[in-house]
Amino acid sequence: RLTIFLVLLMWTLDKFINPEHAGQVYEKFYFLGVGQSVIYILGATELIILLAFLVGAFKTLTYGAVLFFHGVSTFSSWQQYLAPYTDYHLLFFAAWPMFAACLALFLLRERDCKLSVG
Repeated sequence: RLTIFLVLLMWTLDKFINPEHAGQVYEKFYFLGVGQSVIYILGATELIILLAFLVGAFKTLTYGAVLFFHGVSTFSSWQQYLAPYTDYHLLFFAAWPMFAACLALFLLRERDCKLSVG
C-alpha cells in the first residue's frame, strides 16, 4: 500500500502544484477538457481516497478506487506502448507491474491486515 500510495500521491499533488499540467494530461489521455476548479476537486477527492487506502480503511471502496485510477491511467496510455523507443514512452511500461500490484491488493484485500485500521 505504501509504495502504491507514494506513486499515486505524486500524481495527486500534481493537481494542486501544477493544475495546468494535470489539465493537459486529462485532455491528452482521457479526452476531457476540465477547468482548474475541477482539477482541485478531483485532487482533493483522490487525496482523501488515497489516505484511506494507505491506512487500509474501507478496503473494497478504496482498493477498488485505486485499482480504477491506476487502471484507467495504464490503459489510456495504449499509444505509448506501440512506440516504446520514441521519446520517453519506455517509462510507461512501469505502469504494468504497479497495475498488477493494485489488482493483487484488491483481490487479496481481506487478507491485507498489517498496519490496517479496517
